[in-house]
Amino acid sequence: MGKPIFVRKLKEKELRELAAGLRSSKPFTVRRCQMVLASSRGKTAPNIAEFIGCDDQTVRNVIKAFNERGVAALPAGSRRPKTVQPLFGEEQADRLKALLHRSPRDFDQETSLWTLELAAEVSFAEGLTPRRVSGECIRLALKRLGIAWKRAKHWITSPDPEYKRKKMPVTG
Repeated sequence: MGKPIFVRKLKEKELRELAAGLRSSKPFTVRRCQMVLASSRGKTAPNIAEFIGCDDQTVRNVIKAFNERGVAALPAGSRRPKTVQPLFGEEQADRLKALLHRSPRDFDQETSLWTLELAAEVSFAEGLTPRRVSGECIRLALKRLGIAWKRAKHWITSPDPEYKRKKMPVTG
């Protein structure tokens, strides 16, 4: 077992901000303030975790972040990934474009209209992606290619020669 980690000595301004954080409307900030203040009173990470109801590694992470960044570590940060790599590289995007120029029936599908979800399913089955992706991922890959995706529209028509006149809105 390693040496216990504690928060560094707190400055007066930090103590005031931590006390204010305990009254925050955001539970995330309140919990972090509780962790830092408990650590400043000499409580160990497992004790703090038991009191707050979280994992002791979470407490260690909060203490480490506070020691590095100060009160800036108290509010919740962005949950977005730090790096993003598109699943569709240039080659896969070109293959996707070629795939969409064919009929879905060529891939044993029961429809003749492509949807984003169907394109995602077929692209995985054809080995374009290592895992099943969302329709949104397909839309973004097409957008990078300069292709705007529009939902397929079903047009209802009638052989009636008066159909157009009958479907016109009535004004009166």
